[in-house]
Amino acid sequence: MSSNTLRHKIDDKTAKIGIIGLGYVGLPLAVEFAGNGFTVLGIDTDLNKVEQLNRGNNYIADVDSQALKQLVAEGRIEATTMYGRVGELDAIFICVPTPFTRNKEPDISYITSAAQNLSEHLRKEQLIILKSTTFPETTEKVLLPILESTGLKVGRDFYLAFSPERIDPGRKDFTTKNTPVIVGGVTPECTQLATALCEQIIERVVQVSSPRTAEMAKLLENIFRSVNIALVNELAQLCDRMENIDIWEVVDAAATKPFGFMPFYPGPGIGGHCILVDPYYLSWKAKEYDFHSDFIELAARTNENMPFYVLDLIIRSLSLDGAPLKTARFLFLGVAFKRDVDDIRNSPAIKIMELLRHRGAQNVAYNDPYVKQLQLDGLTLQSQPLTDEVVRAADCVIITTAHSAYDFDAIIKNAKLVVDTRNATKSLANPTGKIVRLGSSLNQAHV
Repeated sequence: MSSNTLRHKIDDKTAKIGIIGLGYVGLPLAVEFAGNGFTVLGIDTDLNKVEQLNRGNNYIADVDSQALKQLVAEGRIEATTMYGRVGELDAIFICVPTPFTRNKEPDISYITSAAQNLSEHLRKEQLIILKSTTFPETTEKVLLPILESTGLKVGRDFYLAFSPERIDPGRKDFTTKNTPVIVGGVTPECTQLATALCEQIIERVVQVSSPRTAEMAKLLENIFRSVNIALVNELAQLCDRMENIDIWEVVDAAATKPFGFMPFYPGPGIGGHCILVDPYYLSWKAKEYDFHSDFIELAARTNENMPFYVLDLIIRSLSLDGAPLKTARFLFLGVAFKRDVDDIRNSPAIKIMELLRHRGAQNVAYNDPYVKQLQLDGLTLQSQPLTDEVVRAADCVIITTAHSAYDFDAIIKNAKLVVDTRNATKSLANPTGKIVRLGSSLNQAHV
């Protein structure tokens, strides 16, 4: 078989697609390919995910449950824990997690493990595409040597490219299909094949000169956000100390400039997988070249410190009401890391809850319509019903995720004190000063 044969199989949709890692990136990708006429085999070490998928049960909010069930019933998607079936596949996407260690160093063990398992069954004329966010040169200096240890040669026997994921959980206007992707192959032929495959399900595919360029571009996308969020987070803390300046009004005013400005907004901290992690992936790699990315690391630390600022804001606000921290009742609204999703990875709300408990608070509860329970300091907490009585019983209500299901008018009406970290109460009157907003002087909000 030649690359022309593989290209024909891609074009006529007879290529069998493999997805290693069936999480937030892998499962939507699998459904998109299967929905466009391809047969897909998912591989995951998590037996529960495999069993759920093979029963047609959806576990990712961004995936259409009915479409998934139909595709499984038609035999378009199946899942396994066995890498032994890799030989059946023509193209394989690696969509595994890339966290960092406790010391904030890259942990690419999921990539290397997938590559080693894959290499044991790699055959000629297979296309491998890494989608996991990682530091530059991972594809060429980590993944490629493992695959070539089989004796097969890239560009001659198999094909390898990097095409980073661009998933924004909960977003409806930009999906897998209409979000452009970038592709960089190890050889020109690798790039062409990867592009041809991605074009089967994605409206716009942008080629770049190499995998390392694509890897750096992905990090730039997320570090750009990290740096700009850190800037407004720092300004929010300054506005808190000054008199009669509200960071939200400041940003909205600056955003009226039609050029040279892009609005970013403060918050209780960075959650999710990418923006929190990616700065450290690049700064770690930079040190190999005797380069210290001080600016990038400073921004990351600024964002990481926001839960501590919110903790201080809560304690200051509560002290004005005379409620002792130890016995005060705290109710957090929203623990998912962003609005209208169930994803709690690196949630700043959970971090703030932990900090409160470590400071002696004994009554910390939460409500989240998307997160029924969570683990906090070894305890299992259940989401509390959001009734008027529950809100009235709380000494302090903290808005950490502004889910669209929340009726903030009713919440403010019944609450004694509200700390709003998302500007969710922007349009609501605050005549009694019970609302304390992140990034606003306490003197203008709570007296």
